Amino acid sequence: MTLDQFRPHVAGILKPIARACIRVGFTPNSFSAMAFLASVAAGFAFFEGEVPAAIVLVAVNALFDSLDGAMAREMQLASVRGDFLDHVLDRYADIFIITGIFAGGAAPWIIGVFGLTGVLMSSYLGTQAQAVGIGRYYGGTLGRADRLILILAAGLLTLWMPAGWAGFSFLGWLLLVFGVFGHATAIQRFFHVWGKIR
Repeated sequence: MTLDQFRPHVAGILKPIARACIRVGFTPNSFSAMAFLASVAAGFAFFEGEVPAAIVLVAVNALFDSLDGAMAREMQLASVRGDFLDHVLDRYADIFIITGIFAGGAAPWIIGVFGLTGVLMSSYLGTQAQAVGIGRYYGGTLGRADRLILILAAGLLTLWMPAGWAGFSFLGWLLLVFGVFGHATAIQRFFHVWGKIR
């Protein structure tokens, strides 16, 4: 299901935007920082129950997080250090957003932790493939692009039906999905990498 396979197509769309941002004077690191700050603000918005603001901030995070890499490629500044920073900030972004959702009462903490660990482990296995020399692996059921789209969808459903479904909020269901499919993705990635190691 992962939408990460469409990265090359998205890159073509982002290229003219990245070029415009470069002409204005922005840098890849400035967008990395703004993406991170948007995720922190989104987490606090979810915590406070300000779902409309949280939706906008998650969308801003997704856009800026895509633009920093596009700009780095355009400026030929792509580096190991930049890649490392991007992954660190992405994981903190995941932590702030997901923790904000369940700390704000959208789901019991045990489901929140289940969802958070699923997200972190699937991301870890994707980059660990690169660490052991296999190359970064985005395969599996649930990638970061999928998660961002699902967060936006769950937020919009929450605005439409605040009572949720089957006695559970849509954001709560989201965290359950993150837990189940995040850990499933981690397992898929583990066996893919394990099979490649010689």
